[in-house]
Amino acid sequence: MARENDIVLIYVEDRPLAFARIEEISANHRKDWYHVRLLLLQIPLKTVTWILKDAYIRGEAFTMDGRRMRLEPVVAPKKEPGQKKRSSAGLTGSKPAKAKVIPLPPRRPGS
Repeated sequence: MARENDIVLIYVEDRPLAFARIEEISANHRKDWYHVRLLLLQIPLKTVTWILKDAYIRGEAFTMDGRRMRLEPVVAPKKEPGQKKRSSAGLTGSKPAKAKVIPLPPRRPGS
């Protein structure tokens, strides 16, 4: 079962719709059902709370408003062989790249 702070990809009708982070999972009054609060990773950020069975949190398909839905855990890709570890200054062992500073437009009064 997915846990709090996991990132999931939400599928609607077998098409990826949005990424979300599981903010909280709390028990519902019905056995094996949970309140799942999701932070939708979109602009603007939005939170939703769905009531889901534990099987649905594990990735089994379900329907919502007559539409087929599914949560799929997102797993970060593994480091490829020969890939260098990044440091805060860039790639380890590489020369620092010359950075170009791009100025931001001036702020308008009242914004």
